[in-house]
Amino acid sequence: MRRITMFNAVSADGYFEAPGGDLSWVTQEPEVHKASAQRMPAVDTMLFGRKTYEMFERAWRPAEGGAPKPVDPHSPQHPSEAARGFADWINEHQKVVFSTTLKDPTWKLTRVLPALDVKTVRALKEEEGKDMIIFGSGTVVSQLSEHGLIDDYQFIVSPVLLGKGRQLVTAMTTNRPLRLIDATPYASGVVSLRYVPK
Repeated sequence: MRRITMFNAVSADGYFEAPGGDLSWVTQEPEVHKASAQRMPAVDTMLFGRKTYEMFERAWRPAEGGAPKPVDPHSPQHPSEAARGFADWINEHQKVVFSTTLKDPTWKLTRVLPALDVKTVRALKEEEGKDMIIFGSGTVVSQLSEHGLIDDYQFIVSPVLLGKGRQLVTAMTTNRPLRLIDATPYASGVVSLRYVPK
């Protein structure tokens, strides 16, 4: 069965977006980019809510034609080789969007599912293929967590307190205990935390 990994940058006080959707507060850590690139061959599908999907499309779709310096929304002033590789990977892999309002997407390899329910997600997990990953998409992360459908949580914690913004996981009706399987600190102050459900 395919696994679902949640991968998100968060602030030290638990936000994944600053007000207005600002992501420039995320501390860039080259070693995290390298580790992420090494894991990408095991993944062939991304899961999104509509808002994050549209943000990714604005950021990464322009690189379909081989743009020399794709703009990373986390670091718009500093294009990098990591961004180039990530852009190529995103454009060439499956994108599943849970949305009732997105109609007729034109970004290649996109599939829209109108409802996020347990049966739909379990069917995705039982399809042939590699693992799936979620970027951003707080509503989707929250709903999947509520039903115990995420297999791996990877938080990239930036050393900053935002004080306000959008929390990654909200409105759950039950606790989901996690087990820490890796904690890696970096000189930049970033800490990579990986949890699996207990």
